[in-house]
Amino acid sequence: MAVAAPGITTYREGSLHATLKERYAQQAAHSEVEALVDGFVIDVVGPDELIEIQTSGFAGARRKLEQLVEHHRVVLVHPMPLEKWLVVVDEGGAIVRRRRSPRRAQPLDLFDELVHLPSLVEHPNFRIELLLTCEEEVRGPIPMGARYRYPRAWWRLDRRLVDVLETRRIDEPRDLLALLPAGLPEVFTTADIVAASGRSKRLAMRAAYCLERCRAVERVGRQGRRAMYRRRHR
Repeated sequence: MAVAAPGITTYREGSLHATLKERYAQQAAHSEVEALVDGFVIDVVGPDELIEIQTSGFAGARRKLEQLVEHHRVVLVHPMPLEKWLVVVDEGGAIVRRRRSPRRAQPLDLFDELVHLPSLVEHPNFRIELLLTCEEEVRGPIPMGARYRYPRAWWRLDRRLVDVLETRRIDEPRDLLALLPAGLPEVFTTADIVAASGRSKRLAMRAAYCLERCRAVERVGRQGRRAMYRRRHR
């Protein structure tokens, strides 16, 4: 049973998270926002499922999700910018310039975060909604006194949702196979993933780890030093 969470503040909540929370609350009839369930604050509590929105890393949500799925149906919502606009503002918040970012997300990028909880995909109470979005990233001058490991002239102030272009629903492990780049052979290696996607070897290795861990693929041999994988279709 959900109860109102006293003293909760959304002061540090980003625009992207707030917009998605409102969007999902409107879709779920008789839903509650920022309610306590089993000692955890849930973004949106619907009549049939709990909706958790993660706009960045999954690592910090692992314990929470693992406990919740034992007694509740849980949806993990993760936005990923298929199209991104970079908006630079000055000290007063006035827009200095706006340009399209050359980097575009790929569904494959989900594995970069899913590596923190791959076995959850097998749980019958858990599913993921991957939102491929158009977003604005707002950047501004670094405040006096702020320190960064590497020198930079700006910091990210906010992310804003412009539109949801596509929704990928992952209900079970085999749905993850649709995140792999097109053109992969039936039996493939991480090198094939790199070649087909243009992404890093690190991401390809994370994808292979997640897929094998949740039994969406199986190892069928080696090609030199690389493991060879084959999709499981059932």
